[in-house]
Amino acid sequence: MKIENLLDKMWKDYIVLNKSAQKIVDLFEQKGNEVVNDHIALRTFNHPKLSVDVIAKPFLEAGYFENGTYDFEEKKLKAKHYEHKDANLPKIFISELMLEEFSDELNELVNSLIEQVDEKKISEFDFCSSGRPWNLSSETYHRLAKESEYAAWVSAIGFKPNHFTVYINKLQSFTEVSDLNTFLKEHGFMLNSSGGEVKGSPQVFLEQSSTLADKIEVDFDDKSEVIPSCYFEFAKRYELPNGQMYQGFVAKSADKIFESTTLK
Repeated sequence: MKIENLLDKMWKDYIVLNKSAQKIVDLFEQKGNEVVNDHIALRTFNHPKLSVDVIAKPFLEAGYFENGTYDFEEKKLKAKHYEHKDANLPKIFISELMLEEFSDELNELVNSLIEQVDEKKISEFDFCSSGRPWNLSSETYHRLAKESEYAAWVSAIGFKPNHFTVYINKLQSFTEVSDLNTFLKEHGFMLNSSGGEVKGSPQVFLEQSSTLADKIEVDFDDKSEVIPSCYFEFAKRYELPNGQMYQGFVAKSADKIFESTTLK
């Protein structure tokens, strides 16, 4: 499988979980916009079997390189982002939950899930878009959610893109994040307002916003429940003093973006 095929598969998997994303893309294109993806985000645990470095392997094999590391102390996460020598390919942002900062109970629950995963499956090129690789009860999901919404999300959704991101700089109809947000709200989409609807600023060379996650019905071992799935993000980048476009991420902003999947 080529990297382009994997990225296409990831998008197709993603819009099944987040139908709003395709609706928004259609609205943008109807206004004559070219929709370019800035980055794709993935979630995992910092367990040796499924760490960021493990999930990143197929991307590294396909020509991506690591170009940034991030700490999210409040959310107890670490992350890395990867870029490709072909600038037309989206950046990949992979975060991991720092298990050692949580209770023995959460660690036992997460370890019981990870033990179910076949090593051969993890080594497959498209593992990052393979879905949930373990059995899961609704009880376990809610026990994880009490300590970490992030852990609960990964337990239920598994390995699928958490979000894709529209690169605002390439849109023809919008130049300001606030105007884009107004357009989305006028069309009935709910936005993440944690920390304000617009995260970041020109001073940190990045502004972002996002929808709230769609809701989907998930089949657990014992029953089905409707839970948050994925969200759609929007990013406007600014030039650095050296004239190059900023390609990194702002931890303070991303910290609030993570809350787009918070259980309500």
